[in-house]
Amino acid sequence: MTSPPPLTMASGEDDDPVIQEIDVYLAKSLADKLYLFQYPVRPSSMTYDDITHLSAKIKPKQQKVELEIAINTLSPNYCRSKGEQIALNVDGTTSEDSNTYSVKMMDKQTFTSIQSTTNTSRYAAAIFRKGELHITPLQGILQMRPSFSYLDKADCKHREREAANEGGDSSQDEADEDVKAVTVRFSRPESEQARQRRIQSYDFLQKKQAEESWVHLHYHGLNDGRSDHERLYLYCQTMGGSDNTELVKTPKEYLAMLMPPVAEEKIVRPVGPSNMLSMAQLRTLPLGDQIKTLMKNVKVMPFANLMGLLTPGTDSTAVLRCIQQVALLVQGNWVVKSDVLYPKNSCSPHSGVPAEVLCRGRDFVMWRFTQDRSVMRKEIAAIIKLPPEDVKDFLEHMAVPRINRGWEFLLPSDGSFIKKHPDVAQRQHMLWMGIQSKLEKVFTFSKDDLVSKKDLETETVHVSGEQRLKAAHERARHNQPSLEKDLSARRQGGAGASGGTGVRVKEEPVSEDEPMDSCSSVHPNGLVNGYPSSSATCPASNPHNGHGGTPTPSPSPELRDFVWNTFRKQHVLTLSEVKRLFNLHLASLPPGHSLFHSISDRLLQDTILMSQCKQILVPFPAQSTAAADEQKVFVVWETGETFDKHRQVLYEIFMKNYRVRRNVIQTRLTQELGDQTTKADMDRLLKVRLASEQSVEQTAEQYLELALE
Repeated sequence: MTSPPPLTMASGEDDDPVIQEIDVYLAKSLADKLYLFQYPVRPSSMTYDDITHLSAKIKPKQQKVELEIAINTLSPNYCRSKGEQIALNVDGTTSEDSNTYSVKMMDKQTFTSIQSTTNTSRYAAAIFRKGELHITPLQGILQMRPSFSYLDKADCKHREREAANEGGDSSQDEADEDVKAVTVRFSRPESEQARQRRIQSYDFLQKKQAEESWVHLHYHGLNDGRSDHERLYLYCQTMGGSDNTELVKTPKEYLAMLMPPVAEEKIVRPVGPSNMLSMAQLRTLPLGDQIKTLMKNVKVMPFANLMGLLTPGTDSTAVLRCIQQVALLVQGNWVVKSDVLYPKNSCSPHSGVPAEVLCRGRDFVMWRFTQDRSVMRKEIAAIIKLPPEDVKDFLEHMAVPRINRGWEFLLPSDGSFIKKHPDVAQRQHMLWMGIQSKLEKVFTFSKDDLVSKKDLETETVHVSGEQRLKAAHERARHNQPSLEKDLSARRQGGAGASGGTGVRVKEEPVSEDEPMDSCSSVHPNGLVNGYPSSSATCPASNPHNGHGGTPTPSPSPELRDFVWNTFRKQHVLTLSEVKRLFNLHLASLPPGHSLFHSISDRLLQDTILMSQCKQILVPFPAQSTAAADEQKVFVVWETGETFDKHRQVLYEIFMKNYRVRRNVIQTRLTQELGDQTTKADMDRLLKVRLASEQSVEQTAEQYLELALE
C-alpha cells in the first residue's frame, strides 16, 4: 500500500512534510522543587561541576539560595599574600570557631541568588529520550552571583579596632549621660493607611526576610548516585494518556493557549528582597518619580552622581526642576526634604512623635549644616527637644561622627555645582533664609547664638597683661592733644569751636509734627526722613570722605518693578513681610533665571524708598515681641490719588500712637485738611488701611491697631 502524495500548499511554497511525530509528557514529580541556576559572571565553558561545594542553604518562600564553593589555593593563579591579607582583615589575629576563614587564608567564596524573573509559568526543563519529550515546570530561575559580605565584616573589624584605639566614644561632647530619664509612651492605634505604608516599607521587608529561617541542604555532585536517582524524576512516571490531561486539549482550547485573550496582567509582588526596585524597573518610571525614589533611599547625593544614575541623555534642566521639588541644597549637595521622608499623618518609629514635629527638627539639622561642616548632637538636641533616637536618625541621614569634632557633613562641599548653576544656588539660598526665619520663631533661637568653634578660635586673641598696659599708654598718649583741644573748646562754650574740633552736634527736631530735615535725623539704617541720605547734605554718610563704608549698589529694574507692584497692592508692609514676599517671588521663578543676586537688606530698603515710599517710626509697646525687621514699617507716601493727603495724615498719627480711636482720626483729618471728612471717606480710608494691615499684623503682632467704636 503506497502512501498518498504530500499535500501542496495553495500559495505555491515548497513542500513542508511532517518528518517525525514526538510524544510530549508532563512530569510533575519535581514541579515544585526544580530550580534553574544561572552563573552570569562565569563563561559556560568554565562550570562549577568539578569544584567542591562546601555548603548550601535555601529560604523557600523568598527563593533565596546561598552556596559556599571552595577556592583552589594551590592554583598558580591564586595570590597567596592577598588571600592571607583578606582573612586577616575579616577575622583578625584570633582563632575562633566563628571565624569566616579557619585556615587564615581566603579558601572559599559565597554565591547568593537573585531572581531572574518573578513569573516562571512559561518556563520548563525538558529532556528527550527514545522519541519522547518529558518537560517539568520550573519553580524558579535564579542567578548566582558572588557575595562580598566578608568585606562588611572586615569593615566592622576596622571600626572596632579604631574605637578601641581611641578609647571609647568618638567625642566628649557626643558622650551620652550615664543616667537618663525614661519616658513612657503609649502607642496609638494604627490606622489602615499607616499599616499599608509600614508593610510596603523597606524596613518591614528586611524584617520579613530575616524572619524566615534558612533550610540547610546537602550538595550532591553531577556524577553522584543520588543525583542520578533524582534525574529519573525528570521523566513522567505515568505514561497513560488519562493522567496527562494538561496536554490533551481540544483545538479551540489549544488555540486559546497559543493566543490567549488580551487582559491586563496583575503583577503579584513577592514578599522579600525581590520586591526592591531594580535600576531597570526604576528607569521605566517618570523622571520625577525616579529622582524621588533615589533621593528617598540615598538621602544625600551630589548632582553629578544623580545624573549618572538616570538614563543616559536625560536633560539636566529637567532634572534640576524635579530635584528642587524633593530635595534642598546643602553645601553644594542635594539632601532629601523632610516631608518626603516623613509624610503627613505619619510618626516616628522610635518615639511616636508626629511627622510635623519631626520635619521641623530635621530641617533645623539641615540648616545647621548650611552654616558649618560639623555640629554637636547635644547642641541640636537642646534646641529641637526631640528624643535622642530621632536626633541620631537625623544626623545619620546626612553626617558621620568624627573624633572630637561631633558630626561632620557626609559629603565634601561641591563648589563646582554652585559655580555652574548660580541661579539654582541663589534660589536655594533664599529658600533657606525663609526656613531660617520660621525655625527662629519655632525654636526661639538666634543665628548669632550659634557661633561655630572655628569662628571662636579665629576671633580669640591671647594678649598678655604687659601688652595690654603698653597699648593703653600708647592710646592715652595719642589721644591727649585732641582731648585737651576738646576741653578748651568746651570751656569757651562756642558752637563754632565745637564744630572746628570735628565733633558733630546732634540736633533734635523742633517739634514732633515736623522733624528737621538734617543729618541729625538719620536713622540707624541710613535713611533721612524715610529717604536715602545724600552725600551733599550729610558728609558723615559719604563713603568717599573717610567716614562711610562700601557704597550700596544700585537696584536692578526687576527689583524696582517687584517693589513697585508689591506696594501698589498693599500700602503698608514691614521689612520682614517684604522679604517673605520676595523669597516667594524668587521660588516661583523658573530654573535658569539669574536676575537677582546678593540682595541685601540695605539694598531692599533703598529700593523701597525709591518707589515713592517712606519709613514711619511706629511707637511699639515695650512688651512687644516683634523682631527688628518686623518693627521697620514702610508705607506708600504718594500715588497721585486724592487720598494721598488723608493717608499721610493717618501715617503721622500712627507715628505718635500705637493704638488710635476712630473719632480721633476724624477730628485730626478735619483740622489738617480744613473740610469735614464724610463717613464714606472715612470708611474707604480705613478699609484700605485695614486691608493692607491684614498681612502686616501677622508678622508685627497686629501693630497699627484701630479701636473702632
